[in-house]
Amino acid sequence: MLRLTEIKLPLDHDEAALPAAIVTKLNISADQLHSFHMFKRGYDARKKTNIFLVYTLDIEVDNEAELLAQFKNDPHVKMAPDTSYKFVAKAPSNLTERPVVIGFGPSGLFAGLVLAQMGFNPIILERGKEVRERTKDTFGFWRKRTLNPESNVQFGEGGAGTFSDGKLYSQVKDPNHYGRKVLTEFVAAGAPEEIMYVSKPHIGTFKLVTMIEKMRAEIIALGGEIRFSARVDDIHLDGEQITGITLADGERIDSRHVVLAVGHSARDTFYMLHDKGVYIEPKPFSVGFRVEHKQSMIDECRFGPNAGNPILGAADYKLVHHCKNGRTVYSFCMCPGGTVVASSSEPGRVVTNGMSQYSRNERNANSAIVVGVDPEKDFPGHPLAGIEFQRNLEQKAYVAGGSNYNAPAQLVGDLLAGKDSSELGDITPSYTPGITLTSFKGVLPDYVIEAVREAMPAFDKKIKGFANTDGLLTGVETRTSSPICIKRGKDYQSINIKGLYPTGEGAGYAGGILSSGIDGIKVAEALALDILAKQ
Repeated sequence: MLRLTEIKLPLDHDEAALPAAIVTKLNISADQLHSFHMFKRGYDARKKTNIFLVYTLDIEVDNEAELLAQFKNDPHVKMAPDTSYKFVAKAPSNLTERPVVIGFGPSGLFAGLVLAQMGFNPIILERGKEVRERTKDTFGFWRKRTLNPESNVQFGEGGAGTFSDGKLYSQVKDPNHYGRKVLTEFVAAGAPEEIMYVSKPHIGTFKLVTMIEKMRAEIIALGGEIRFSARVDDIHLDGEQITGITLADGERIDSRHVVLAVGHSARDTFYMLHDKGVYIEPKPFSVGFRVEHKQSMIDECRFGPNAGNPILGAADYKLVHHCKNGRTVYSFCMCPGGTVVASSSEPGRVVTNGMSQYSRNERNANSAIVVGVDPEKDFPGHPLAGIEFQRNLEQKAYVAGGSNYNAPAQLVGDLLAGKDSSELGDITPSYTPGITLTSFKGVLPDYVIEAVREAMPAFDKKIKGFANTDGLLTGVETRTSSPICIKRGKDYQSINIKGLYPTGEGAGYAGGILSSGIDGIKVAEALALDILAKQ
């Protein structure tokens, strides 16, 4: 097959326009085109009055070799790569040990799935509950302020990404097309087919719940075992080799191959690993709050007269500003037509995040507006100091919100003017349990507030109305990424503990559902090959 890129067509084109564009591009007759498949569809909205779609197409035509030679200098006509997944190993019939996977978020899910598909019968341990019970606990926190520290937005089947926009795009390099494996498995589990080709695919929480259940069932059917409410409290070592783990109930499971796929909020696990001598480094992350605007304003600013077009959907944005004080302010995890959600995992602390359903049809747009923080200048010393830095901000937010899991909130105009907020503007807050209007002074560091004050007017130049007085800030956002990195070598094992495979966002190697899934696949392959080599 051939791959054509940068095929541009009007936003409102009909079905016949695609094959016509192929024929025109290649200067062939219509009967030479046998079939075509949409690999990617994006859009170019730089000119709001002239938005067009941009396609990548895989096609079957006569005389492929001749066409490739004819267009050898055209970067937009190439041989289509093989993106199908190839298993690197198959478990022997006399398998003597079962690998253990700790954590059942995206990274643990795909590590476990691929290991099961290769016949290695993994044992998967998740400290939280299965996804439907976890959903009940999470909604209970949002509605009744009752936090279950082991079952919430951060902990449970599916990981933190379950209660998010379900974004399935990433900027990681993926030469082996592992991302296609992730998307293919999601479609097989019930995701919309469109996630295979739209430029910024998303699923939403409700669809993710049923998909994860189906993938869990597949792992079990293939010989895997999944245990919920199974927190790992200890690891066992023989010198520099892991030999097993102990659960909170005292049960020991022996294995010399353990995937560590815990999320970025598994703070007690990070402390345990550090105490056991696993090498951990601090890493930068970002802190700030969520900003809410009316989605209609964002649509109008991004799409102009094309706002509301069903192909374009709800508009998103990506903003960045480099400040005079050396800080960088940027938007993160933008959720079109979504809600700000309570994401605490520890009592007496307030954490915010964003979520959208598949329809993205809620009134408000929200995004994190965050400022980068660095171990050397902001939390020096102990490798886990970033955790305490996060906890300090979350505890201050809890108090500022009223010590009842309300989140502190402030109008954009009041933040810029340096005064407390006392009444809402025209933005209705989406955060539950609720908000308390106040000021972020004393909650977030002064350098964060100073940087955001400089950045908001700059953002307003890109999206008119972004710095309007009535925009609502809700905080704090502290879990943008893991505050630590569990260093691993080229063999994907911990650099000082053999058999321990750190993976995903919590270990510092991914950021989001897709990149975490990709990393889980890589680790599963490395682990499987190591078992075969040793057995």
